[in-house]
Amino acid sequence: MNALLDASITDGWILWTLTALAIVAVIWLVVSRSWMDSLVTAAISLAVALGSTLLIRWYVNSIWKPFADPIPDQVYVWISVAIFGLVAAIRRLTIGTGVTVRVLSVLTAAVVALAVAAHVNRHFGEYPTLRVALDLRDYPTVDLADIAHTSTVPLDQWRKPSDLPTGGSVGEAEIPGATSHFDARPAKVYLPPAYFAQPRPILPVLVLLAGQPGAPVDWLTGGQLVQTMDAYAASHNGLTPVVIMADATGSELANPLCMDSALGNVATYLTTDVAAWAARALQVDSDRTRWAVGGLSYGGTCALQLTTNFPLMYPTFIDMSGQIEPTLGSRQETVAAAFHGDSARFAAVNPADILRRERFPGVAGAFVVGADDHEYRTGLESIFSLAKSAGMDVRFSTVPGGHSFTVWSRGLRAQLPWLGARLGLDRQG
Repeated sequence: MNALLDASITDGWILWTLTALAIVAVIWLVVSRSWMDSLVTAAISLAVALGSTLLIRWYVNSIWKPFADPIPDQVYVWISVAIFGLVAAIRRLTIGTGVTVRVLSVLTAAVVALAVAAHVNRHFGEYPTLRVALDLRDYPTVDLADIAHTSTVPLDQWRKPSDLPTGGSVGEAEIPGATSHFDARPAKVYLPPAYFAQPRPILPVLVLLAGQPGAPVDWLTGGQLVQTMDAYAASHNGLTPVVIMADATGSELANPLCMDSALGNVATYLTTDVAAWAARALQVDSDRTRWAVGGLSYGGTCALQLTTNFPLMYPTFIDMSGQIEPTLGSRQETVAAAFHGDSARFAAVNPADILRRERFPGVAGAFVVGADDHEYRTGLESIFSLAKSAGMDVRFSTVPGGHSFTVWSRGLRAQLPWLGARLGLDRQG
């Protein structure tokens, strides 16, 4: 059973078996005893699928606008396949007779829908395995309130005890927006094996941010954070940063641009409120040179925003597939919604504008993007050049793939050795 649950659903036999079954299902739904009925079914299904998909695409991109960037056309192609299967199934139900035909019509439509969902998931990589898709956790969880404060020692004086856990644990935390009044969803917190030692080493902190749409838990599902951190800890005496997966949007579809504006005080939340909570609830390093911020897509943009606006709070960052600037679709729309049309206020906090006028000799960062991410790669390369010109110690790397969790999970894994050294984990005695 574990082999099945841990098998990839973004590639491999599960995906391609579903694809083959879906092809058979579509053929069965369309082909009937009469070639005329088959032709009519195919024509109606295709017309409805194409028309509906174009209507959905227009509504999402022009009216609803839930995302700053358009949904890839590949996703709409799969949506049209799902609609085709549904319409063909309805048509087969109306012209077919008998219980068997009706049951098969429903089942085959479900197979097509499942295959479509698998291919959309393959594009984004959010659910790499059945275990993740079914929310069957394979990592320890802990109630943060049950972890008592204990004696601590500086990292360079700490020694790994013999009874250290082999892996870290994940807890959930309500981090109130006491100063910002930002209504955030619960954060997820990864505590490495070393956090459970006595005495406890004073560990650095990594704040990780999800995309939009997204949620903190995305770093545990598609981001495979626990696996990445546990692997690093296994070769570093149980040490990793404490990772706070904070909420930077407030809801799945919200886009408050990760700044203090008319859309919410997200920047204050991620600097003041998160830091205050960490000081109360966790035993972590208070030295801000031992704090870093990172994120994917919207979260990557956010990470750079926080570093350029609060370099003393977050002097280290990882920007994975971030945008060239925080946006709601266009600069005019963004400035109108966030700053009531005041473009100077936007320029005052926009990373690209800041990097052109200020220098950051004490800041270090990593830019990561998918080699095939044509939507974001050019912009990230431009921002990297600006960061380098502004005196930042920055690196740029590409990972095979597009704008997906496959890129972001691999990207974080690849940057951990650099990040660990930057945050002082290699100074353990």
